Amino acid sequence: MKTISRALDGGFLVLIFSARRTFGTLVSVMLALYSVSIFASTCVGAPEPAWKPTKPIKIIASLGPGSNVDTQARLIGAEVGRLLGVSVVVDNKPGGGGRIAINELLKAAPDGHTFMLNLASMTTVPQLYKRPPYDLFNDFTPLTTASLGGTVLVTRADSDYKTLDDVVRFAKANPGKLTIASYGMGTTSHLNIETLKSLLKTDIGHVPYAGGATPANVDLIGGRIDLYFDGPATAITNLKAGKVRILAAATERRIPAIPEVATFRELGFDLGIDGWLGFFGPAQMPCQVVQTLYSAIVLAEQSEQFKRVVLDAGLDQGGESPEAFTIRIKNDYLRWGKVIRDSAISLD
Repeated sequence: MKTISRALDGGFLVLIFSARRTFGTLVSVMLALYSVSIFASTCVGAPEPAWKPTKPIKIIASLGPGSNVDTQARLIGAEVGRLLGVSVVVDNKPGGGGRIAINELLKAAPDGHTFMLNLASMTTVPQLYKRPPYDLFNDFTPLTTASLGGTVLVTRADSDYKTLDDVVRFAKANPGKLTIASYGMGTTSHLNIETLKSLLKTDIGHVPYAGGATPANVDLIGGRIDLYFDGPATAITNLKAGKVRILAAATERRIPAIPEVATFRELGFDLGIDGWLGFFGPAQMPCQVVQTLYSAIVLAEQSEQFKRVVLDAGLDQGGESPEAFTIRIKNDYLRWGKVIRDSAISLD
């Protein structure tokens, strides 16, 4: 009962709402509660004595310098260090879809002196391979989210697609002729394309790109592809420059930086799962360490500089409790897993 009550405090009602909309059964709710018992049961019960670091803290960042992951890790790390009275270093370990950072974390002791900031793709990668590179529910201790966000559907500014309805009409009337780019096979950008294809019951040409947003945007603006599920930061920059039009947000809420852009659900399509940047410790991190790090990170996220960085990137503030973050991870794993299975996507 303690696990259930803490899950309720951490956002369990949100999961019930989502499960009813997406799956229509209670199975997802029970699986999410099961994941809480795996991830967080050691942190349920009476408050633990405070933990204090005894040496410098290392934050492993899953992307390189200048990325959102790097920027947020450094801003939060500096403030966490000030709050806990130790130095904090950010160790960039980009590559492998976040797996290089994960491998580094798996070597660390669960003593609070090493933790990681990584992407929501952690929930999809294990489902894209016959031999998953890690165990999402046993290899980590979720701490909290840094920020929340998702992709947006963009087209070039002079495109004939003025609204999402224009896209839908063309796609249905011309199966296979519409092209939508993603930033890689198996990414959330790709999975959103597959979801849209399923909802419209028509074929859409998927054009995967590697190397970040630049190659896809060059081809989009140059008229070589029709649409692109882009990250909000790049899309907002191109929108302000008059290069693109944003048709809809694949997010759970409107994006604060572009409140005029409706979500897919507001436009009648059950599409949109928030991505996130999330902090993780190694498995079996003691509860008092989790509580200390969580509290320090959430306080760090209240700085005006961090809030501005998140807003400018087209993201929402994070700061969920470890229990709520655990539920989000399991919920995302289930929802993205269904898309992956239904679309028969594999990176093997």
